[in-house]
Amino acid sequence: MTVMREAPAMQALLETVQAARADVLDGKRPDAVARQRKRGKLTARERIARLCDAESFREVGGLVQPMREGDGGPDLKAPADGIVTGTGRIDGRPVTIVASDYTALGGSIGQVGRQKMLRAMRRAGDTGMPFIMLHDGGGHRIQDGQDARTFSQGTPVFDLFAQLSGWVPVVSAVMGPAFAGPTNYSAMADFVVMVRDQSAMGMAGPALVKAGIGEDIGMEALGGASMHVDTSGIAHLATPDEDACLASVRTYLSYLPSNAGQSVPFAACDDPEGRREEWLLDSVPTNLRKGYDMRRIIAAIADKGSVFEIRPTFARNIVVCFARLAGRPVGFIANQPLVAAGMIDVPASEKAAHFIAVCDAFGLPLIYLIDVPGNAIGSAAERAGLGRRSGRMLFELGCATVPRLSVVLRRGYGGAFIMMNGGQPSFGAEGSFIWPSAEICAMSVEGSVDVAYRSDYANAPDPAARRQALIDGIRRNLGPLRAAAHFHIDDVIDPRDTRPVLIRTLADAPARRPARGYPRHRAISPI
Repeated sequence: MTVMREAPAMQALLETVQAARADVLDGKRPDAVARQRKRGKLTARERIARLCDAESFREVGGLVQPMREGDGGPDLKAPADGIVTGTGRIDGRPVTIVASDYTALGGSIGQVGRQKMLRAMRRAGDTGMPFIMLHDGGGHRIQDGQDARTFSQGTPVFDLFAQLSGWVPVVSAVMGPAFAGPTNYSAMADFVVMVRDQSAMGMAGPALVKAGIGEDIGMEALGGASMHVDTSGIAHLATPDEDACLASVRTYLSYLPSNAGQSVPFAACDDPEGRREEWLLDSVPTNLRKGYDMRRIIAAIADKGSVFEIRPTFARNIVVCFARLAGRPVGFIANQPLVAAGMIDVPASEKAAHFIAVCDAFGLPLIYLIDVPGNAIGSAAERAGLGRRSGRMLFELGCATVPRLSVVLRRGYGGAFIMMNGGQPSFGAEGSFIWPSAEICAMSVEGSVDVAYRSDYANAPDPAARRQALIDGIRRNLGPLRAAAHFHIDDVIDPRDTRPVLIRTLADAPARRPARGYPRHRAISPI
């Protein structure tokens, strides 16, 4: 007996599915796309297409519908429930992406959309893919969030963020308003980038702030890039437009492995390992009161064109950046003498501590360039909690297992010297070097004389001359040969040899240190 296939019926069903799928795409929603264009923004799917390698994105959950309960009822419309999820490739490597769709109820997060996000996070963790969020929308959807029957379940999203942390890179690109939930998500990310004059974060948006506490404030003043990139430091980078924002995500990921179980991604390098920059010989002023741009020193040492600075406009007295040495990704941490003489305060401590953790999680060696006059002092520093917050910088370095190298260019003063990985015994640096211009001691010379020898010079026939003689006498004991005498540093090096010395030292160092320490369950961060 011949069985007849019901091809037309199946074809009709397939066409119904295809039509439903097309209805959520940009092409079938011209009015919504036009409104997004009027705001000067790309759509969620356009952003994904520009972020990923061509034709590599595969959407998951595009056919879902919102949970039509509560005040919204059966008339609630949110294509794909306002969130686009799936997997794609960036520079050939797979990634998991979640993008909020502002054209669907302002990018608010509904119950079904949240399940899509949770599924994406689990997939990122299970497969070891970087997890990327593109935010353009605001928090819980009011239409299905103001109901104890649904909200009382809470959410496992933050538990999942904690599990992903240190396993895969977690990136948040804030490309529009991203108040409430998305702000919390960004706080859990390793790298947060914002678009200037377009994006904003905060625990609540302007309307809720006004309703809750009566403060009348605009979105930009409340939580724009000038606030969270330049002032609070919650975000790591601000870009002028969306294309630059997406490019920064690609650049950030290029320095990291897809997960902590992989080796760092080496890049092709035609920059000679033995390259010597002659100008480095005179790059550090002998006058301690004169500054210089540490970023130029980093650029001269690293592979040409490889430096990617993180948080460049926040805590500018310290510089942290990814770079490469002979194609190998590394993290530089350097004092910036141009700003507050490079001293360490609370923002600098927090900036450096987070960067240490990221580099250690993904296997990037740490390179310290030291010119530090000490920690900030005085009542303002104490009110800010520097005594405890500076401990985070030490804590992260102590927990790190990647190779760490240090070079003292000029000053290495006080506890800040140790915070900057100064001295080979401090944290067992794989390489500890100083330039001939280095000066290392427990505190500023002038300050030490004024504290310990004030009565000495005050009672002298010529107090100023006696004070200067004491200063000169102490300074004679601070130079590079004294530092090298008891083998607390490995060598005094020619500044022009810094690049080849670092590359050779890293080549001989293991990728990770062996496990050590006491049989504890976990360490307790000072912050």
